[in-house]
Amino acid sequence: MLYAIIGRDREGSLDARVAARPAHLERLQALQDEGRLIVAGPFPAIDSLDPGPAGFSGSLIVAEFASLDAARAWADADPYVATGVYEAVDVKPFRKVFPA
Repeated sequence: MLYAIIGRDREGSLDARVAARPAHLERLQALQDEGRLIVAGPFPAIDSLDPGPAGFSGSLIVAEFASLDAARAWADADPYVATGVYEAVDVKPFRKVFPA
């Protein structure tokens, strides 16, 4: 089943995000290599593809996991959690409708 993982960035966490990004991307690449990643990316804090020092307000990952518990465990092990980038993470079942 698919799950949406929504991480909300802690205020002032841009430096920590930049430092943890390679490890974060490595985990996403593993999901992609396994054919389980649907979409992933950050939410710019301002209306710009490159928000510069404004940074990001969080991230969205939609991926396939065996269960809600497995999705939560994966999310909890993310480098952005370990380094304090995310102040909160929601994990929800997701039903893809479009594109078909």
